[in-house]
Amino acid sequence: MKLAPLFAQYLYKYKRLDLPGLGTFLLDQSFVIEDEKSVPNKLINLEGVNFQNDTSIKEVPELIGFITLQTGKIKVLATADLESYLELAQQFLNIGNPFIIEGIGSLEKIRSGECIFRAIKVISETGKDTGAKGNEGNQSVEEPLSGFKSIFLPPIKKINWKKPIAILLLLVGLTFAIWGGYIVYKRATTKNNKILNKEKIEITTPQKQNSTIKTATRNFKFVIETSAKERALNRFQRLKGFGLDVQMETKDSISFKLFFLLPASVADTARMRDSLYGIYTPQGNKAYIEN
Repeated sequence: MKLAPLFAQYLYKYKRLDLPGLGTFLLDQSFVIEDEKSVPNKLINLEGVNFQNDTSIKEVPELIGFITLQTGKIKVLATADLESYLELAQQFLNIGNPFIIEGIGSLEKIRSGECIFRAIKVISETGKDTGAKGNEGNQSVEEPLSGFKSIFLPPIKKINWKKPIAILLLLVGLTFAIWGGYIVYKRATTKNNKILNKEKIEITTPQKQNSTIKTATRNFKFVIETSAKERALNRFQRLKGFGLDVQMETKDSISFKLFFLLPASVADTARMRDSLYGIYTPQGNKAYIEN
């Protein structure tokens, strides 16, 4: 289970969220939840959230206890997960990138060294606007994508363009990307998500016996980019912000890999790799499958 949704749940319940090294999120005490069981489905962005810079916060035993209860992990592992998450947040903030906390908003470090908070306006599944006004500026609107479809269909951003030529180029690019992604998605889901529906091949013998051939799938690591730390962190956060289930790893803290872990049959891996390359791999880099 990811930590970010747990932060929003914790803030819903206790109206206060302390994050070591960053500060405190406060939810208006007048905010009332009609049904706490529906909280996981409402993790869009909260109204009435304020943020206070406080780098002196060191320990949050209540939050650790909450993470332990929700994930079923022991306290040591829950603490390690929280520390890793906050370390990643500090890295993004230190290089000047905003850090998005799902269901709450984003933090961005300014020249004074303090962080400013912005709530991100999004659209819920029911189509109702559930966003909150941030501390400053208006944010763009994004539709969250989920599951297999979010990997092959790039999320669509509604952006205000002034020049007709820019609009035309954007529409042409999105049309090709969505069309190509949709074709790959349809083929992949037909063959992989149904696990090929157990293809039956009848073999005629003197005794008229039948045998069933099963074609199984397994997870493959599709690497879409290998780059230096700063570039990888920036790209990782950007793809995560689109709602994509991208993952990142490094063995030497110098070269970082961005990849998707997807189920596929051996026969489909080359086609899926080429499709991911065309959508997500930057020029000069390469996409490949790593066992």
